[in-house]
Amino acid sequence: MNKALSHLHTINKHKLKVTWLCFRCHLYKQGLLHDLSKYSYIELKTGFHYYQGFRSPIDAEKEEKGYSLGWLHHKGRNKHHWQYWYDSQTYDKTPIIPYKYTIEMLCDNLSAGMVYRGKDFTNDYPLWYWNNVKNKELFHPKLINFFDDIFNEISNKGIKEVLNKRHLKEKYNKYCN
Repeated sequence: MNKALSHLHTINKHKLKVTWLCFRCHLYKQGLLHDLSKYSYIELKTGFHYYQGFRSPIDAEKEEKGYSLGWLHHKGRNKHHWQYWYDSQTYDKTPIIPYKYTIEMLCDNLSAGMVYRGKDFTNDYPLWYWNNVKNKELFHPKLINFFDDIFNEISNKGIKEVLNKRHLKEKYNKYCN
C-alpha cells in the first residue's frame, strides 16, 4: 500500500507542477487536463507495481517486460508526448507539433526533472537531459531548434525568465512557422 500512496503523491506533485508551469504560459486547459490518464486503471496499475521513487515506473516495466502497457496507454492519449505524433508509416514521420502541445511538453519535461531530481534540480538539468538523453532524430528539425534555444535560455536565465506566453510564442513562431 505504501508504494501506491507514494506513486499517487508523485503523480499529484508532478501534475501540480505542470499545471503551475502551464498557467505561467497561459495554457490553462493544458494545465488542468494534463496527464489525467495517469489516474486510469491501467496506468495506476503500472505505477503502483513498478514505483521506485526516483524515476518513472514505466521504465522499470519496460526493463522487465520489454514494453509497458501503461506507457502504450499513456502516449496514445496525451498529445504533449512526441510519441503521440510520430508515425513511421508516413512521409513526414516527425511533424511539427502544435504550439499548445509543444509548450505542454516543455512544462512536462521541466516538471519531471523537478520532481525526480528534487533538491538536485538546477536550471542546467533540462539542457543536460535534452542534450544527453533525448533522441533528437524523433523530433522535427524545427522543434529541435526551438528546444535547443529554450533549454539554453533556461540554463542561462532560469525558468521564471523564459516561461511566459509572449516569449514562448515568439520563439515558437521563429522556429516553427
